[in-house]
Amino acid sequence: MSRHAPGQFVTIEGIEGVGKTTNVAFVAGLLAGFNIEWVRTREPGGTPMAEEIRDLLLAPRDEVVDETTELLLMFAARAQHLRRFILPSLAAGTWVLCDRFTDATYAYQGGGRGVDTARIAQLEALVQGDRKPDHVIILDAPAELGLARAGRRGGLDRFEQETVAFFERVRQVYLDRAADEPQRYHIVDAAQPLDVVQGQLASIVQHLVTAASAPSS
Repeated sequence: MSRHAPGQFVTIEGIEGVGKTTNVAFVAGLLAGFNIEWVRTREPGGTPMAEEIRDLLLAPRDEVVDETTELLLMFAARAQHLRRFILPSLAAGTWVLCDRFTDATYAYQGGGRGVDTARIAQLEALVQGDRKPDHVIILDAPAELGLARAGRRGGLDRFEQETVAFFERVRQVYLDRAADEPQRYHIVDAAQPLDVVQGQLASIVQHLVTAASAPSS
């Protein structure tokens, strides 16, 4: 890949227990196999300051966290992450592989919490302008299956302690967003065995690399 071409911004999304950590690492390995320079990051987080905000957001606590507080903290971490890590990496020609981004806010705070999507869109415009991921890979599985898998890990964070109904709402928002922009979203059935899931991911990454390498018209 040319170092003079902007990098591709690829995010991997999904509810708890769909195998994001395992499969982000798998996709990173695929990119390396194509001799693509890449960096791996996550949200909330990605820079030292944004990671501190992540700790605030995920820690279980007795105090009820207001939905507006949660939403603003998400975008505060995102603003720091985007400007201090993601955008400079893309400008240098490096692919950015990110575990969750703004789709997660629409899904978790919008679908899960019921926050008005217009409020999310306002903050998205303020923080990101028109910058969105070039491609979004959604690892999709029923909420009950995902939560059962997550529960086996132990030590659930504040979000992982939510109900099945919460995560079904989150999942539906992901699917709805994918249906609205099928050219940018790629859905993988994460309920399948890992080798099948990774076979689908390999096909998707091959497509992304081929598309990025094609000369512009």
